[in-house]
Amino acid sequence: MAPAHTPGSSLPSGHSVIEDPMSPYFLHHADNPGLMLVSQALTGENYISWSRAMKIALPVKNKLGFIDRSVVKPSDNESTLLNYWNRNNNIVISWILNSVSKEISASIIFAVSAAEIWQDLKERFQQSNGPRIFQLRREMVNLRQEQDPVSVYFTKLKTLWEELTNFRPMCHCGQCNCQGVKKIEAYFQTDYTMAFLMGLNDSLAQIRSQILLLDPLPPINRVFSLIVQEERQRTIGSQYAGNNSVGSMTFAVKSEQPMRPINNRGHTSSQREAFLYQV
Repeated sequence: MAPAHTPGSSLPSGHSVIEDPMSPYFLHHADNPGLMLVSQALTGENYISWSRAMKIALPVKNKLGFIDRSVVKPSDNESTLLNYWNRNNNIVISWILNSVSKEISASIIFAVSAAEIWQDLKERFQQSNGPRIFQLRREMVNLRQEQDPVSVYFTKLKTLWEELTNFRPMCHCGQCNCQGVKKIEAYFQTDYTMAFLMGLNDSLAQIRSQILLLDPLPPINRVFSLIVQEERQRTIGSQYAGNNSVGSMTFAVKSEQPMRPINNRGHTSSQREAFLYQV
């Protein structure tokens, strides 16, 4: 097993640590200060989802250590390594500035480290668990499909549920041999499915009742698929019925026209028009 190298040391090939793609000091040619890591800027109220998106994006660039302080700033005696650290730290600061609103950006522009900015934003915008959980629960209880398509309604519910899940303690050690963890996960999935079914419009009551009779309940994605299929079937049926009603009205108008002879064979104009319409 090859020995691990320390920051600033040379690799066996003779390349420095900044050329090692596995090093936090490595910068790809696409890692420029103008890069946008997340699509939605931090406005304050969306801190939970924003911080989650940043924690997904930064490890891809191998730069998470610059916000969680696991990449320690080198001493002044290590001038070369300190230069590498400053360059990467400034890159991460630029990425954070690009991912927040202009008002928030103005308040953090003079911070000297990405970790300092990250801690500042966390202290300002991260709500305590209790009020936020209460807010999410209330929004889920009040959420209804109403005029939205099923897909839009489900997306709103999923957004609330995923954020609520982040506050729920779960075991991920992989060493639990009992079935307790699986039972808890199954319970939460059932709760998720029930919340989805409760918010559906009454027009979908029949398919909802059929799903509730299933034991065990299907996974939430399967339930969503069944509801969407029912919604599409109803849409197709209503369009077909509408076309038939228009055709019937057209035929009735043509049939009620006054009868007037048009040839020597005894046929009337209204009879001829009705025959052509049927063909």
